[in-house]
Amino acid sequence: MKENIVIIGGGIAGLEAAGQLAALGYKPIIIEKSDHLGGHVAEWHRLFPDMTPARDVVGGLISRASGSNIFLNTEISFVNKLKDSYNIMLSNGISIITRIILVTTGFSVFEAARKEEYGYGVYDQVMTNRDLEHWFNTGKDKRVDNCAMNAVGFVHCVGSRDEKAKNPQCSKVCCITAIKQAIEIKQRFPEAMVYCFYMDLRMFGKKYEDFYINAQRDYGIRFIRGRVSEVSENIDGRVIVKAEDTLSGKPVKVTLDLLVLMAGMVCSQESTKVANMANLPVDSDGFLKSRDNVTAIIESPKEGVFYAGACTGPKTVPETLAEARAAALEVHLYIKSLE
Repeated sequence: MKENIVIIGGGIAGLEAAGQLAALGYKPIIIEKSDHLGGHVAEWHRLFPDMTPARDVVGGLISRASGSNIFLNTEISFVNKLKDSYNIMLSNGISIITRIILVTTGFSVFEAARKEEYGYGVYDQVMTNRDLEHWFNTGKDKRVDNCAMNAVGFVHCVGSRDEKAKNPQCSKVCCITAIKQAIEIKQRFPEAMVYCFYMDLRMFGKKYEDFYINAQRDYGIRFIRGRVSEVSENIDGRVIVKAEDTLSGKPVKVTLDLLVLMAGMVCSQESTKVANMANLPVDSDGFLKSRDNVTAIIESPKEGVFYAGACTGPKTVPETLAEARAAALEVHLYIKSLE
């Protein structure tokens, strides 16, 4: 079919939507600003709760979307609304006229350095969840390679559920990601003591509660309910963490070889950029605003513009893929309505 369908973002939402549209006979156009497809998931090691290799998931999505026209290292320069379509100018000089835009621009990771009390970028042995995934994939990070790894701590909700950080919403995946990463650390360093400092554990997904119980029972990971109050560094370069265990009512002080900050999701700069260009509304949480949050999460208020994935809020991988499939069908039905 000759209808141009422009998908802005080549992460898992964009890839899944492209694959579904290809199966319906279309040849969608994927615009990706980076040099690779798969977005954040392509940089992950394993996916909860089944420990599925992320590369297998991304590889399958890329294969199914291979019939698309794909532009890497390409950004949107401007979006101009015409009478019944949109003119999209790309950074490579190509102009595309389309009646359908699917925004799959995903999310950004909260900048952990903004939470100065946790010492990211100040103390050598503090890293983020994203940094740790990079080490799982490459085996290269001096913060892990050059220490004994006898004790490791994870701090939940870094930049999420935080009014001071202007990010009050839950990032949804941080709790389960911390558990996944804690298990992987224990698998690599069986003798290490591993601590998770959390506000509330939100185990809402399929098999998530089992995963949490498994972390305690089979791996001995210790969960401490209480926000970390202070992070410092001792003379040996190890990290000292102070918190209050709100369940026991007692203060906790532990010395760690590594502290991992679970940085949450925020709206991506690309989402904000596209919203400004196409005059799309942004919701109170900073993410793109859907037509409504119950029956039309994949629809924008603008004619011919659709959403899928974390551009509208924090999502898990299954939720993102489900939205992408729904958006592809909605695009197909919209095109049929124009005929």
